Amino acid sequence: MTLSPSTQRAPWRDILDSHLEKTPGYEFTIATVGRDIQGRFVPRVRTCGYRGFFPELELHPKGQQAMDEQVEEGGNPSVYESDMLTFTSDTRMEKLGQLEESGHATEAIFWLKDVMAQWRVKGRAYAVGNLSEDEEVEQASRKEAAKGLRVKSDANGDAAKWTWEKAVTKYFANHSPIMRGSFKAPPPGQPRSKVPDDQSLGLGQKVTDLHDPVARGNFRVVIILPEEVERLDLSNQEDPKRWKWTLVNDQSGSHWVETELWP
Repeated sequence: MTLSPSTQRAPWRDILDSHLEKTPGYEFTIATVGRDIQGRFVPRVRTCGYRGFFPELELHPKGQQAMDEQVEEGGNPSVYESDMLTFTSDTRMEKLGQLEESGHATEAIFWLKDVMAQWRVKGRAYAVGNLSEDEEVEQASRKEAAKGLRVKSDANGDAAKWTWEKAVTKYFANHSPIMRGSFKAPPPGQPRSKVPDDQSLGLGQKVTDLHDPVARGNFRVVIILPEEVERLDLSNQEDPKRWKWTLVNDQSGSHWVETELWP
């Protein structure tokens, strides 16, 4: 059964936010289900840069300057929030295909040593970013992710002016020019001896154009819709704590149920 996101702010979100604010330079680990060379299902994990809750990314000054110069009205109005976590990826990497094949199942883990806390987020992940490549898949991903959007209590601007294109461009702008250029690198995971036929692909490129067709063609924002969240608190070794929040659908709608667990 596919769960619908709650229309209320998740009870765990502000706690996770406060932990992240106290932990500089954090990343998180993303797990997917793939297949080995014999076709057997196997777990796959990798470390990714956490990009905040969609679409509430706060740009660094140079990124905002690029948005102001290249995007209408400097980007989207500030009207939506969500409990959906994000990271970015190259569409040529295996994890996006693994998400599609597994029904978008994923799990993400933060280990935040500064606050001695582990956060585990289970749910579904959808990649958005390019209508021109596969419009049907892109529209389906947008439709699922849109279910998790809420109008902010302090919304500022016209929601009719909000677009997915501007939202994705903001995430692209958040990368440095050299990181944007990584989406114009040769196909990830291919033998280095295999030189790409496409002359636009190469290492070490710097991209300043937020609409660069090659880089943007490979760039995706991956949005995780949480369905189960666990917090393990190890700050007190003599009395560790553990909580689980589960998203449930019942007659009252979709909401989070909290359970305290033995650690």
